[in-house]
Amino acid sequence: MSAFRCHWGQPLIIDKLLTVGPLDDYGQRMARKLRVEYEGAIYHVTVRGVERRRLFDEDVERERFVDRLGESVDEYDVRVYLFCLMTNHVHLLVETPRANLSAFMQKLQTAYTVYYNLRHRRAGHLMQGRFGAEPVQGDRYLLSLSRYIHLNPVYVGRIRKQPLKERRDSLRRYRWSSYRGYAGLDEPYEFVDEVPVLAIMGTPKKKRRLSYRRFVEAGIAKTDEELVELLKTSTWGVGDKEFQDQIRDLHAARARKARRQEDVSFRRVAALVSAPAILDAVAKEFNMERTTLQSRHYDCVARAVAAFLLGRYARVSQRDAAIILGMGTGSAVCRQLQRLRDRRATDPALDKHIHRLCLNLDHATSEK
Repeated sequence: MSAFRCHWGQPLIIDKLLTVGPLDDYGQRMARKLRVEYEGAIYHVTVRGVERRRLFDEDVERERFVDRLGESVDEYDVRVYLFCLMTNHVHLLVETPRANLSAFMQKLQTAYTVYYNLRHRRAGHLMQGRFGAEPVQGDRYLLSLSRYIHLNPVYVGRIRKQPLKERRDSLRRYRWSSYRGYAGLDEPYEFVDEVPVLAIMGTPKKKRRLSYRRFVEAGIAKTDEELVELLKTSTWGVGDKEFQDQIRDLHAARARKARRQEDVSFRRVAALVSAPAILDAVAKEFNMERTTLQSRHYDCVARAVAAFLLGRYARVSQRDAAIILGMGTGSAVCRQLQRLRDRRATDPALDKHIHRLCLNLDHATSEK
């Protein structure tokens, strides 16, 4: 196991780590960065509207999002350190003691999207399919990042061009972030855990909110260029080189273990048989037209067999098999393959069909 230290000095023992990200046809991770989850991890999370569309049109919608965020804290045992809602994106700084960031965010995003769509009588995606999540190192980076997030409202639109005093006043009036509670300008949100960030200020407890307010508002006049550059260029997280190296190593060590069994089976054999040849063979074996294999039919076992053979002999990914067979998504193919495995165990006739097809395709490859 590996160990990190959280921002208040206690060791974080990483005994659970998940990597989330697609594989290419050769079993390698695609360009989209993996998600790494471990117990006690701290993340800078960003959620954006699809195609930069608005997430919030009215205050009642912002209230609903904040309420659902608060409910999710108890439901998933997540610690929300701070948040900031903008018109078309959201910033969160959260810790996940149970290594469940993806589950937490999926529930939060889905619940709000359903509410928003019903309210506006619309359908479809509201948010980008994949939220951003950068691991964060404490203490220095945690404090700097909290200032960056809380200052978002004065970095946009006409406000960023206003005189310093007006920008400061706008920040203090802004309702849709945790800043007013941190700065002692309003009652803190009950679900926001302010203690870890305020403790970093190093001042007596009674003066911490004032110290934090001064620290954040000093950033209005002078941007933290070092942090901004780090956010733009860092590949593995918000922290120093040692921290980023640790996150990178965790990605590399666990990526291999995270590959799904079906994807591994798809890499066993080189692409020695073309997809059309496999479809023709399956159609002949099951006495049907090839076009039938490529159109949707309820409980058509031949389509599942075709998906299996496309993976084994044409090295086609589940995603591409779904396109070839008209199954919609790679997840649908995954479910079909699971059902096929279960069915083969109790259906000798089906097993004979597959065995005969494999023999023929093996023979075809040996002749090349």
